[in-house]
Amino acid sequence: MTSLDEILNKINEAKDIVILTHENPDGDAVGTSLALYLGLKNLKKNVDLIIPKYSRVFKCLPGIDEVKEEGKQDNYDLAIAVDCAEIKMLNGWSNYFENAKSRIVIDHHSSNSMFGDINFVDITSPACAQTLYVLFRSYNWKITQDIGTNFMAGIITDTGGFQYQGVSKETFEIASNLLTDGVNITKIYKNLLETRTKTGFELRRVALDRLEFLENGKVAFTYITKKDEKKLKCEEGDHEGIVNEGMHVEGVEVSIFLHESDEGFKVSLRSNEYVNVSDVCLMFGGGGHIRAAGAKMTGTPKQIKEKLLNEIRRQLKK
Repeated sequence: MTSLDEILNKINEAKDIVILTHENPDGDAVGTSLALYLGLKNLKKNVDLIIPKYSRVFKCLPGIDEVKEEGKQDNYDLAIAVDCAEIKMLNGWSNYFENAKSRIVIDHHSSNSMFGDINFVDITSPACAQTLYVLFRSYNWKITQDIGTNFMAGIITDTGGFQYQGVSKETFEIASNLLTDGVNITKIYKNLLETRTKTGFELRRVALDRLEFLENGKVAFTYITKKDEKKLKCEEGDHEGIVNEGMHVEGVEVSIFLHESDEGFKVSLRSNEYVNVSDVCLMFGGGGHIRAAGAKMTGTPKQIKEKLLNEIRRQLKK
């Protein structure tokens, strides 16, 4: 494990800092980024948080209006990537990371490629927000209500409301501390896990109409296309959470959801009890967690489905 002093020294030495996270950011990526951004601002650092596109469901989070689509300079003293397992996931803004004088990675994915000069990766943590919270406590940095709200947003979304594997006693202790500090956990849960845009609701309905059950009901599969999103006039992030629909059906062990992009399809996999979907996604250049992982694949939905099923069947037989 990287020395906490190394990270603190690099932050203290840096004047200009840029914070980055993966493309198509989820609640953990956005919440962790915002918590770090606000924390560094409190330290009087010059900080840019770059997230070119994100779902408007995150508009409720403190500091989101200060997010930038691009950096104000090409060469920062320090770049910090959060909730990102590989540099390629930074996509079109990886240059800010590569060009920085120093580079730090803060993450919790077991598939992390350790692409920073300093890597703080806790694979036992159910959310990157929890990993960062530990850093804040170690440094005795002040956790304001706004910072705490962003921490809680990351933890709630990446644990599915405290229901996924990896949630520990520490997770609930953090939630308790943040609740004591005035963070409205109920409101965060409702805004991020229960509230959907109207177009997001319609898109979900399309995906549910296509939902099929395979392997004697152990696998659920569905997909949406760019044509679907164009027809419904969808916005960024409207597809989030659709992969979880299959998980709620009795007997389903693995849920597969395909979301079409300009480069092909983004694959999202979830499992309930025993299938390691990270291993499945690694076979296609992706990765993630044991119960939640993803990859990018090309082909038709039917072709991709068959490729995934070939790997999933091996896991089902174990």
